[in-house]
Amino acid sequence: MTEERVQDAEEEAIIAMLMMRATAIGEKQSKNALSYDTEDCVEFSLAPPLVYHGKDEAGLQAWFNTWSGPIGGDVQDAKLTIGGDVAFWSGLVNMTGTKTDGAQVDLWFRQTLGLVKRDGRWMVAHQHESVPFAMDGSGQALLDLIP
Repeated sequence: MTEERVQDAEEEAIIAMLMMRATAIGEKQSKNALSYDTEDCVEFSLAPPLVYHGKDEAGLQAWFNTWSGPIGGDVQDAKLTIGGDVAFWSGLVNMTGTKTDGAQVDLWFRQTLGLVKRDGRWMVAHQHESVPFAMDGSGQALLDLIP
């Protein structure tokens, strides 16, 4: 197989994995969603704490339980870079849905995923999500930005 075909096959495998992971998140399936993460994954999520190590199925399911229906989403400006058994994905993610209190969510945030290939399988080893904040000294998160 040529190097280009290998690269294409790796890209297809990563995209398929990310789509299955996104589906599990959208359908609020915590165990399935976390099956795409390494055991020693590191996460910098929108929610506290500053960093989380490993998998927290109970915590993820508790967050899923704050949604009254599926969690929707979309991605813009996605970029995937692959180098051997390591890859990086980045993009702008739009999370939509309805919370159990009736609040409507329509939030854009930045996401970067660090991926590793272990035992022939691509997995998320690092996840970073963020929103910009006002640089005017207020420190307020800017939650209304749209690409």
